[in-house]
Amino acid sequence: QVQLVESGGGLVQAGGSLRLSCAASGDNFYSSKMGWYRQAPGKERELAESITGGNRIYYIDSVKGRFTISRDDDKNTLYLQMNNLQPEDTAVYYCAQGNNSGTYNPPGDGTLVTVSS
Repeated sequence: QVQLVESGGGLVQAGGSLRLSCAASGDNFYSSKMGWYRQAPGKERELAESITGGNRIYYIDSVKGRFTISRDDDKNTLYLQMNNLQPEDTAVYYCAQGNNSGTYNPPGDGTLVTVSS
């Protein structure tokens, strides 16, 4: 199981962009399915995007065309490029590693993204 540290969050105006990073330490990052979760105030945590190998395998409709998940296995880093951010994207964003049970291991501590209108 890898250790995960998210970064890159901040305050941005609607229509702006941010790129989140998730630095992983430990073994097996390159072979792992990885995902970005988010939890908005007062809402449950939801899986926003996931990737296995170099292929994005899942994303929610609300981020389609705006968010892109990617990874650099040489740097053991997962990314989430977020464009055209909207106030409803305000949330704490977490990265997580997939496991053999088809679910995800506990995520990192997260990074806060706040989008002002």
